[in-house]
Amino acid sequence: MLRGVYVDLDGTLLGPGGSVVRGADGEFSLLGLRALEACARVGAEVVLYSGRRQSTLFHDARFLGLSSFVFEAGCGLVLDGELEWLTGEFLPRDGATIFDQIEASGAPALLLSRFAGRLEYHSPWHLGRDVSHLFRGLVDVEEVDELLIDEGHSALRLVDNGGVLGAGVEAGWRAYHLIPRGASKARAVGRHMQARGFAPEECVAIGDSREDLGAADVVGTFWLVANGLERDPSLRSAVAERENVRLCEERNGAGVYEAVITELAEGR
Repeated sequence: MLRGVYVDLDGTLLGPGGSVVRGADGEFSLLGLRALEACARVGAEVVLYSGRRQSTLFHDARFLGLSSFVFEAGCGLVLDGELEWLTGEFLPRDGATIFDQIEASGAPALLLSRFAGRLEYHSPWHLGRDVSHLFRGLVDVEEVDELLIDEGHSALRLVDNGGVLGAGVEAGWRAYHLIPRGASKARAVGRHMQARGFAPEECVAIGDSREDLGAADVVGTFWLVANGLERDPSLRSAVAERENVRLCEERNGAGVYEAVITELAEGR
């Protein structure tokens, strides 16, 4: 039985320009919505897990008729309207958001200075966030991690959340979230599964990025949409390390539809 379907938004369920009714080629397509309909017909809960802000995902989930979502790359889970922070010792306090606390640590300024020309704020989507500092550019996350630890910011990590497109964005650039080290999409997916009583074999996750791929550690099967591997060929080695990862032939919403229909056809 398929009970839980965890779906990334940008680069996965959504097509160009963040549209749920546009396919990878920019043409009108309802395949992403048909995937959600197929889940509803068998009683499988769809949960969005995304790097987007809580306020944005609130409206996205409401528009799509969904009751739960994971926001800011796993930093928080909203389940039936109830918010749970998954940021460890980082919690809103004394009028300061977690975003404010990370900024006050000096870590964002350090990264922008050390990787000038290779990393910048992902304007305008870096504004109004509760937790993560959102950047775009092209850096080695392992190199960044070593710098953070060496400079006394071991409680933070930089997450690669997939490729970005748009005006003023260099080809091949990626989106990065600076978040508390204990937070991740995988942990948030696992927490939702625990709350619902879902077993791993009853759940799948679908995404396009390295951070999305981490959900393979907690669900029965992870599906990587075709455009994820096309935009980041280095994911191939990460895929090879996991036996429960499957590759979609289709991109974006069509890939989500392919994953859902295949799972249902195979009798999960």
